[in-house]
Amino acid sequence: MPELGWKEAIVKILTKNNKPMHYADITQQIVAEQLKKKVGATPAATANATITWSLQKDKDQSPFLRVGRGIYSIKTTQAGNTIEPPADEGTGFINAFGMYWQRQKVMWTTTPKLLGGQELGTPVDFCQQKGVYLLHDGSKVVYVGRTTDRPLGIRLKEHTSDRLNGRWDRFSWFGIFAVSPDGSLSTMPPGTFNIENLIATMEALLIEGLEPPQNRRRGDDFSAVEFPQLTDPEIQKSQSIELFNRLKDKL
Repeated sequence: MPELGWKEAIVKILTKNNKPMHYADITQQIVAEQLKKKVGATPAATANATITWSLQKDKDQSPFLRVGRGIYSIKTTQAGNTIEPPADEGTGFINAFGMYWQRQKVMWTTTPKLLGGQELGTPVDFCQQKGVYLLHDGSKVVYVGRTTDRPLGIRLKEHTSDRLNGRWDRFSWFGIFAVSPDGSLSTMPPGTFNIENLIATMEALLIEGLEPPQNRRRGDDFSAVEFPQLTDPEIQKSQSIELFNRLKDKL
């Protein structure tokens, strides 16, 4: 089966499901069905940008309808309805985040690599990310911090030798810098802020970070891209060498 372009793949998924979908869910299904094999570092962001560009460029001729923040429908699934796409509220304060990353998957050098990546995407190093972070002991939050003058990787490195050293084994982070398709971090935070955006972001961070049992869904208007953690290759290399030495000693 020939690989589809992003627009064609999105149209196919929305038509198949016959209902509005969040762009992250659209992307996940595109990857699962192998409609796209080369997706870059931020496939979800690319899908969102493809739809947004079509809405702006093609206007009434676009096959898409925007029915909520990050939620889109194909026009043919809304026959008889006249849904007016809402005004653009901006991307929000938080553009990328990682949940429950494992401390042991990071090589805590002077400038540690905090590697994350979406399925089939290019690995991204979030060491220079800025924002807020949580330290976990298991599933329990034990510390909340922020990165201002020092980036995320350096702040976390400091916690491997300060009073918190033995009190955390995982961490979550929420960053203001977005990821480019080539896997690099932007150097500037998003440009448009408003009070509604700030409140929505604060709510979303609390829901995502604390996971209160009575909240059945993630925070409203939280459109940041999540990046699962990847293990530092240096750790995998050292583990392979250690295993080789063990086997050699047994011979």
